[in-house]
Amino acid sequence: MAQITASMVKELREKTDAPMMECKKALTEADGDMARAEEILRVKLGNKASKAAARITAEGLIGLHIAADGKRGTLIEVNCETDFVAKNDDFIAFINQVAELATEKNPADVAALNELPLGDGTVESIRAALVGKIGENISIRRFERFETADQLASYVHGGKIGVLVEFSGPDETGKDLAMHIAATKPKALDAAGVPAADIAAERSVAEQKAAESGKPAEIVAKMVEGSVQKFLKEVTLLSQPFVKNDKQTVEQMLKEKGAKVARFSLYVVGEGIEKKSEDFAAEVAAAAAGNA
Repeated sequence: MAQITASMVKELREKTDAPMMECKKALTEADGDMARAEEILRVKLGNKASKAAARITAEGLIGLHIAADGKRGTLIEVNCETDFVAKNDDFIAFINQVAELATEKNPADVAALNELPLGDGTVESIRAALVGKIGENISIRRFERFETADQLASYVHGGKIGVLVEFSGPDETGKDLAMHIAATKPKALDAAGVPAADIAAERSVAEQKAAESGKPAEIVAKMVEGSVQKFLKEVTLLSQPFVKNDKQTVEQMLKEKGAKVARFSLYVVGEGIEKKSEDFAAEVAAAAAGNA
């Protein structure tokens, strides 16, 4: 039997938002297998066990720049340690400058972006000087650059959620698409773009839930397939109900407007980054020790 540590309980709690004791029970049942424990919680608690996917776990801002020709644009995430620094004028200016630079120079990755000339130095030297001035670590986490013969639309919500969309059609439709994506956070354009691992995980949870129903095998198979299809409709942009008119899907809305969407990028500040919390760690350790 694997030893269930406080750090394991903490990690599962942050991934699932499930109660600590439920996390410990799931880890015990899974013999310490984190992925299996997460599945167990999904079966027991349903969607309550996946809240953390949308939780912001680090500070920083999303930057966005679209060139004057409207054909090139960049979405970028720059992280810092505190929300206070995220409101700093120098920090905001740095993000805007780097987003514009990435749009114009098309670097291959963050390392190449850091080497580009900026001001009296490079992006990296300006970043380092800003760290020294502000007294807090700052890092360029990721960026995505689009270039198209069609059109680009964008939307940034509170500096924390950013969307860049490649589309064709009325300008207003592009803006509506970007705002819809920010609100619903789809995983992909359509089912073909959903990662196979995500579908497999959803199918596994559906199979376990269906098996508990005691229904005949053919009914169970239909229940599983229905659950997977429901999941795909919920997480794919074209199948989602349009936020401004939930009587039609995004795909139906686009057809009505004579528009098409080719791709999109969605960034949420800090998504997937663990934020340190000493008090929470102590809370988990105490709870785990008390139930050993």
